[in-house]
Amino acid sequence: MGLIGLGAGSVDVWAQDSTIRLGIVAPMSGPNARYGSFSLRGAQLATEEINAAGGIGGRKIAISSGDSQGTPVEGVSATRRLIDLDKVDFIIGDVSSSVTLAMQPVAEDAGVLLLNAASSNPKITYAAGVGGFKWTFRNYPTDENRALIVIQYAAEKRGFTKFSVLSVDSDYGRAAVDFTKKYLTDLKGAILTEDYYKEGEVDFRSVLAKIRDSGAQAIIMYGNADTTPIVGRQMIEVGLAGKVPLIGNAEFNTESTIKAAPKALEGAVEAAAWLPAWDAPRSLAFVEKFKTKYRETPNNHAYVHWETVHLLAKAIEAAGSADRAKVRDALSKIKYDSAMGEVTFDDHNQARLPMILLQIENGKPSIKGAYAAEIKYPAK
Repeated sequence: MGLIGLGAGSVDVWAQDSTIRLGIVAPMSGPNARYGSFSLRGAQLATEEINAAGGIGGRKIAISSGDSQGTPVEGVSATRRLIDLDKVDFIIGDVSSSVTLAMQPVAEDAGVLLLNAASSNPKITYAAGVGGFKWTFRNYPTDENRALIVIQYAAEKRGFTKFSVLSVDSDYGRAAVDFTKKYLTDLKGAILTEDYYKEGEVDFRSVLAKIRDSGAQAIIMYGNADTTPIVGRQMIEVGLAGKVPLIGNAEFNTESTIKAAPKALEGAVEAAAWLPAWDAPRSLAFVEKFKTKYRETPNNHAYVHWETVHLLAKAIEAAGSADRAKVRDALSKIKYDSAMGEVTFDDHNQARLPMILLQIENGKPSIKGAYAAEIKYPAK
């Protein structure tokens, strides 16, 4: 990231304190600790890059981390400790949407900027900016954004208008379908059949036979990765494979899933916030730096936290100060060149972010490009 020279006139502003204090809230322990580890290492790598380049206006970033354990109660406790004890001015967190939702009022009361990098529940955005929480921003696509981009691609690029639903019976699975329905009429599409499966369910033959006979052109599926190979194999059994593709998000693009039922996965469409294979110079350079430092390929959480620290640094530069309110205002007006494309924020403090569209072609995931779409917010 090229740092902007601030000039002699800004020296007194920057000299007020020697460090910029940044808090990272993530699950450092518990079942989602791996995600927290990637998040923290991505943020640390960005911090090292910025500090090595001279910092921001000569000031270095210092990171303090808080363990949310993936639960709202612990996330709130970690947030309060970072604010009260570590005296942070900015917080990035959390991976879990339920934790981020609980953090929002805490950050708001303290007047501390909460910049989310990995939660996808749209409620976070609905309640931010003009929705009420002025101190919450999000640099990550929402579940609604994903559903819209997938269905828009299916309709506009693949020409599909008739769909069946086979999604997991959970808040995530049902919400993704609700978001899809929200935009389907505008895309001149219709859902012909709608079914949901329980976690652990293994027999989909009757539902798939119904879908086969419905005339649907694609199956909308949001669900569990371990279910997709089972569905794929049974699609072959009932004669759907190669005729009606899957669209949505259930790890269609992984090697093990495709190998389980290659004919059924052919043509499947999925959206991703970021992938290590994304062919952009900035992204590829990040992957190499991360692999060199940590001996591991970065996942999505590592990338988004790395990019979000750089985004925050750019906003502090633009503000010419680490004053919280000035940085918040700078962030709302920013045009930031990320590895995924230009980032700007809407009036709900939600980043307008393109997502990568993958389509399985000849047994391998093929990146079809990055696509963005504008969310329709609920009426106030």
